[in-house]
Amino acid sequence: MDLDTLQAFQNELICSICMNYYLDPVTIDCGHSFCSPCLRLCWEEAQTPMYCPECRGISQKSDFKTNITLKKLASLARHARTYHVDSFVEQICVVHKESKGLFCEADKRLLCMSCSESPEHVAHSHCSVQWAAEEHREKLLKRMGSLWNMTQEMQNNLNQEVSKIESFEDYVALRKVMIKAEYQKIHLFLHEEEQLHLETVAKEAKEIFRQLQESEFRMAQQKESLKEMYRELTEMCHKPDMELLQDLGNVLQRTELVEVQKPQPVNPELTPQSITGILDILNNFRVDNVLIQEATNQYMRFSKDPGSTLLGVAQRDISGEPQGTEGCAAPGPQVFTCGRHYWEVDLTYSPSWILGVCKDSSTSEADAVFHPEEAFFLFSLKINNRYSLSTNSPTLFQFVKRPLGRIGVFLDYDNGTVSFYDVSRGSLIYSFPPSPFSFPLKPFLCFGTP
Repeated sequence: MDLDTLQAFQNELICSICMNYYLDPVTIDCGHSFCSPCLRLCWEEAQTPMYCPECRGISQKSDFKTNITLKKLASLARHARTYHVDSFVEQICVVHKESKGLFCEADKRLLCMSCSESPEHVAHSHCSVQWAAEEHREKLLKRMGSLWNMTQEMQNNLNQEVSKIESFEDYVALRKVMIKAEYQKIHLFLHEEEQLHLETVAKEAKEIFRQLQESEFRMAQQKESLKEMYRELTEMCHKPDMELLQDLGNVLQRTELVEVQKPQPVNPELTPQSITGILDILNNFRVDNVLIQEATNQYMRFSKDPGSTLLGVAQRDISGEPQGTEGCAAPGPQVFTCGRHYWEVDLTYSPSWILGVCKDSSTSEADAVFHPEEAFFLFSLKINNRYSLSTNSPTLFQFVKRPLGRIGVFLDYDNGTVSFYDVSRGSLIYSFPPSPFSFPLKPFLCFGTP
């Protein structure tokens, strides 16, 4: 093969992004090949759609397998380049005046033959510079893969944190409206307490906003640190063997430090504030025996509702003590068509449950269907050892502490409202916006598996 042909062949093994020999090359849909790290960074910064950096053709996927043949050819070309480069920058041992052609795995140092046979290094494992460089280049690529996965995970966490900030801001505004409505139910002399309550929510919300924004900033910083380290490792992989191995120990140590500095997401949660006298007022409308004493095998689902997952539940009586079989509590025997009604349910032993009121249906089917506008429910779910509260119509997460004991339900049929209260704290959990009822309502309770 003549020199021009050899040069042309070697040029075909050069990535058009970094202008270095391919490093973990991949071939995309259009047929062009690039270093996997280069393509990841290019597409990360360009977002979507994913264009070929060379022909601008759109790629339908972003995950490609390594082109093994191209990788081997690029490695051979890199070794050939290393041979010529190292011949000019050959390092000489100061003590023995010999060429440093070996690498000590224990000390991560370049050695000459005499140094490798010295008492300090004779017991260590040694290998040629070319073999060691290729071996550690592969290890760096694996470390880069881990860093990239962490970068993508951090991006997902960052997106979720940004979404939390937006939804939490809307939720705080809605909660202020609910709080004002609650205080209007009781006497005007509670106006000062109402203002204090709102100020407390605003102050606490401001602090949580600050924590969320700091968390967002830390995650963004961590992501940039991971990407910067990724770029540094990419550049390091392109260095000549001698230079790569000289800086290896320091780079690996800094990489490990970056990987362990993973910020944790913030859980935005407002502290429940008691409303003076609210439970005393509600108990004036108290009704008993609104729910049947034992669960049935009935299940519940919503129509056209993304949260309509069927719950596996444990049969138990109204005290909340588990009875051992699975099923779902049926609506209570009482039907409400007017007036105000309040009842309490002990959910101390129930991590997952559904509580509220629903349309009274004459159907005898075991698998009942509730349209979203016909049911007003508060959900408690335990997922990965974390609890979450939410409501339906529409689905809304409640950024308040989960109640730990009895929960009160207040139905004001004439004014079209359903409200839930944390009895032990004397605080509001959630109040559905007023909406006229045009059908009879029944209490509903569904227990999840403990």
